[in-house]
Amino acid sequence: MASEEVIYTIAYMLICLCLVVPPNEFRSAGLTIQNIFSEWLGSENLDFVRYHIKRSTATILFHSILPLGYFLGYCFCLSNYDIILQPWKLPFTWQIATVISVILPIVASLLYFYWSRNDWKTHPIAVRVGHHGDSWQSIAAQIDVEFRRIDKFQTGPPGRRVIVTDSWVLQTSAYTLDIAQQEDVHLNTLESQNFNYTDESPVGVQFISLKVLSVNQNISPFVIRINATEYSDFKAKLRTPIINVRNVIIQETLTERFSEAFREQVISNGVYRLTAGSEAPVSCIGCMQVQANIKLTKRCDEDNGGDCVSCNCRPMWCLTCMSKWFASRQNQDSPQQWMAGKSPCPTCRSKFCMLDVRLVAIPQ
Repeated sequence: MASEEVIYTIAYMLICLCLVVPPNEFRSAGLTIQNIFSEWLGSENLDFVRYHIKRSTATILFHSILPLGYFLGYCFCLSNYDIILQPWKLPFTWQIATVISVILPIVASLLYFYWSRNDWKTHPIAVRVGHHGDSWQSIAAQIDVEFRRIDKFQTGPPGRRVIVTDSWVLQTSAYTLDIAQQEDVHLNTLESQNFNYTDESPVGVQFISLKVLSVNQNISPFVIRINATEYSDFKAKLRTPIINVRNVIIQETLTERFSEAFREQVISNGVYRLTAGSEAPVSCIGCMQVQANIKLTKRCDEDNGGDCVSCNCRPMWCLTCMSKWFASRQNQDSPQQWMAGKSPCPTCRSKFCMLDVRLVAIPQ
C-alpha cells in the first residue's frame, strides 16, 4: 500500500509540475491555461491588459485546486474514502493538509468575485495600470493599441515574456503583469549568466538581468532577463539608456561568446616563453592595436601523429584576432563543433587546433 501511495504522489506531482510549468509537449497538445480558458480570456492582441487580468485570475483559480485534486484522486485511485467520509480519523498532519486544500480554492473563488466587480477595478494588475493615469481603462487602451503594432520588441518563454512598445516596458508572469512607462524608467544592468547548453541552442547562451526602476513611487522595481543576442534590438526600442555600472560583459554575437571560450582555453594551455635575447613581438598584424601575444606550438598529439603541425612563425597575432580567425575557418552551420575544430595558421597555413595556441611570455 505504501508503494502505491508513493507512486501516486510522484505521478501527481509530475502532472502538476507539467501543468504549472508546461513543457513544449504540453503546449503543443494545448494543455495550458491559455488554451483551456481561451474562450473566456478572449484575444491578447485585441485586449492585452484585460486578457492578462483574466489569465492571472484563471491561473490562481486553477493552481488553488491542485492540492484538493491530490486528495480527491487519492480517495478514488487508492480506494481510501476516509478523507471524505471520516476526515477526523486521519493523522493530524493529514487533517491540516486537507483543510488547507479546501480553503485554498474557496479563497481563490472569493478573490475572483471581489476582483471581477466594477469591471476588474480592484484587480492588482488594474490597480498597477491605474497608477499611470486617472483611469485604468484609458491607460489599458493605450497599451492595447501599442501592443498591436508590429514593431514592438518581444522575447522570452511563453510564461514570462518581456515586451517593449513605444511607450511601455511590460513583463508577463504567471500571476501578474509588470508595467512601467518608458519615460519614467531607468534600467540598470545587474548580472550576466552563461549557459553552455539550453533546449533552444546547443552552443550555449548568455542572459542579461536588468532592473527596471520607475520614478513613479507607486510602481515597484522589477527584473527582466534578455538574451544577449537580442540585446541590440531591445536597446534600440528603448528611449532611455541602460546603465552598466557593474561593467557586465555582454556577448551579443556568437563570435563574441566563442572568443571568450577561446580565451579561457588558451589561458589553460599555459605560456610559451621566448628565449633570452629574442626580439620582442611586434604589433598584431590583424588589428595593429596591441602587441602580438600568440604562438602556435604542437601540443595536442604525439610528435609524429595527428593533423596538427608545429608552426615556425614568430608571434604576429593577438589573442582576440586569432580567436576571430579560428572562428571564421569553422563550419558556420555547426557552431557547437567549433571548439573541437582545426584551422590553418593565418600566416603559413600550418594546421593547428585550440590546444596548440599559447600565450607568449616575454622575458624581462
